Amino acid sequence: MKIIYLHGFASSPKSRKAQFLKEKLEAEGCEVLVPHLESEGFRNLTVTGQLKVIEEVASGAPVRLIGSSMGGYLAALYASLHPEVDRLVLLAPAFGFATRWELRLGAEKMAEWRRTGAIEMMHYATGAMDAVGYGLIEDGQKYDAEPGFLQPAEIFHGTEDDVVPVSFSRSFVAGHANARLTEVKSGHELTDVIDAIWDQSKDFLLS
Repeated sequence: MKIIYLHGFASSPKSRKAQFLKEKLEAEGCEVLVPHLESEGFRNLTVTGQLKVIEEVASGAPVRLIGSSMGGYLAALYASLHPEVDRLVLLAPAFGFATRWELRLGAEKMAEWRRTGAIEMMHYATGAMDAVGYGLIEDGQKYDAEPGFLQPAEIFHGTEDDVVPVSFSRSFVAGHANARLTEVKSGHELTDVIDAIWDQSKDFLLS
């Protein structure tokens, strides 16, 4: 079974979680792909563009998806559109992706982003500030905040997450019997509990 890991916003295939899980899964004999989702550049980043990257990598074949933060939202969205996806593991998934930004940045900052067309944000993969276009929000508003995929899913979310509050995952599982939520004492990155996440998700991913 092919497994695709989808990194988060302003991250990259070299993220600690991506590399950790890739190494663990490959040791179990899995084919693991970790695509770079910013194929059109950070400034031109959109949900649609990232979905195209996933489609190209998956090639219509049965796959299992692991997604972190924005990558978790993309995994859920892709699975809702592609029944050949077998199952998912979502790490602090950014449900409500387009609408959640205003909760994080505030109305004034969102208005500035809309007015100027781009906003500077820290790109964690490069360690430098970079501009991302408002097209990310405009395009993201076309898609469901809680993609209604039917495949089984394991969700892990930190109770101390101040980027994507755990309430988003609680709300999702309340309406989706196919998804199970495990809350862990951690923040958004989950790197301090990644070993425990692997131990709990290993059988689910490999079965």
